[in-house]
Amino acid sequence: MKLTIEKTRKRLWKMQPLLSHCSLPASRAGQEALGQIMSLPVRREEKFQRIPFPRFDCGLITPAVVRDPEAAILYLHGGGYVGGGLEYARGFGSVLAAETGLRVFFPAYRLAPEHPFPAALQDALTAYRYLIKTCGIAPRKLILCGESAGGGLIVSVCLALKRLGRPLPAALVAISPWTDLTMSGPSYEEHREKDPSITREQLVYYASCYTDKPTDPLASPLFGDLSGLPPTLLFSGGDEIMLSDAAELHQKLLAAGCDSRHVIAPELWHVYLIYDLDERKDDRAILRNFVREMLHETDASMDEA
Repeated sequence: MKLTIEKTRKRLWKMQPLLSHCSLPASRAGQEALGQIMSLPVRREEKFQRIPFPRFDCGLITPAVVRDPEAAILYLHGGGYVGGGLEYARGFGSVLAAETGLRVFFPAYRLAPEHPFPAALQDALTAYRYLIKTCGIAPRKLILCGESAGGGLIVSVCLALKRLGRPLPAALVAISPWTDLTMSGPSYEEHREKDPSITREQLVYYASCYTDKPTDPLASPLFGDLSGLPPTLLFSGGDEIMLSDAAELHQKLLAAGCDSRHVIAPELWHVYLIYDLDERKDDRAILRNFVREMLHETDASMDEA
């Protein structure tokens, strides 16, 4: 069944009152179920492996046909730092593998409030180092991708790597990134009644669970030194509550001399790209082509899809 913008928006509006008032365990269970639904169409064409780490588990998806065995995507899931696990991450991770033909690693990083900042960042850095040191993937062949909280987290990872003097990845793909946990941008008020997928009240709660220092650049990377960051592709819904986070990140990246591209889908909501919307399939092609460009896949056969 095709997912249309109109049908999906109506479903999200119907679900919003329930999601905004449910308990944290119920919210986490619902997010895991969403991940299973997202990945069902492509699971038959992939190999899934669970990789245990001391403090968390990581998943690896290998597509049926691997375009570049030397390259990979490190995907960091969303969920406001309080939700999302391996099954949820496997959902869009499967989509990324199918779209790009690359192996996709995704850590089920520790969640708040049980494990507040900087636990998620520490786990993401552990996964990054694992890919480079253990798997032998060169940073120039590694793409970081994340949505919502994960979209902000991939930028925080780069800021942490800069502080440590470590090499940065080839590129970033941030889908509706949450980069400002103070929620100071104008879209938080202007789009309060427009975004059916999440509310400002939910985000205030999530931020309070994650950190008591929301201005720390490693928690809110919008406030960090963005100079030297790799090429970045941003996706936002035109009506989403976090539009300011991505728009301001885009402008600050450009001001810092970085390559940044921002795709805004008019009238759409937060993380719209994770839904396989029939009218926005070209946006996934933009993601796929950006990844190939960043990995210098110039062979004509790479452009057939």
